[in-house]
Amino acid sequence: MPLYECVLIARNDVTQQQVDGIVDTLTAEIEAEGGLLRKREYWGLRSLAYRIKKNRKGHYVLLGLEVAAAPMKEMERKLTLNEDILRFMTVRVDSIDDVPSPIMARKSDDRERGFRGPKPSGRFDSGRKRGYDDREEFRARPEEYRDNDDFRGRGEE
Repeated sequence: MPLYECVLIARNDVTQQQVDGIVDTLTAEIEAEGGLLRKREYWGLRSLAYRIKKNRKGHYVLLGLEVAAAPMKEMERKLTLNEDILRFMTVRVDSIDDVPSPIMARKSDDRERGFRGPKPSGRFDSGRKRGYDDREEFRARPEEYRDNDDFRGRGEE
């Protein structure tokens, strides 16, 4: 049987349990037709690149399926009718890897990051914040102009 990968984007209004319920019904129908779910990954609630049906975020799910063409077409038809699904994309692949997808691998790398080293001290070596007299324009001027209130722009009194 051919192998497919399908990525679904569900609305952000639905909960993760409702998304899991949608995916469960789809996989049950595919397994009833003699197909097999090889891989299932929930990528989480992620930002969309652009608004889709007034949504800025969506629940992403990746499915790796081994199914014939006719049940796959029926699944795609049901996905288009489901109002909770914003977009889906199905691609025929040569093989389905058991390793996590690059999205999931990147998430685990972010979680495993530990100490990255000391924080940089900033512009000055002491790490203190810049004050009014620390600006470059004042450091470049001679000392007699630095103490002049009129020169700083505070106005004449």
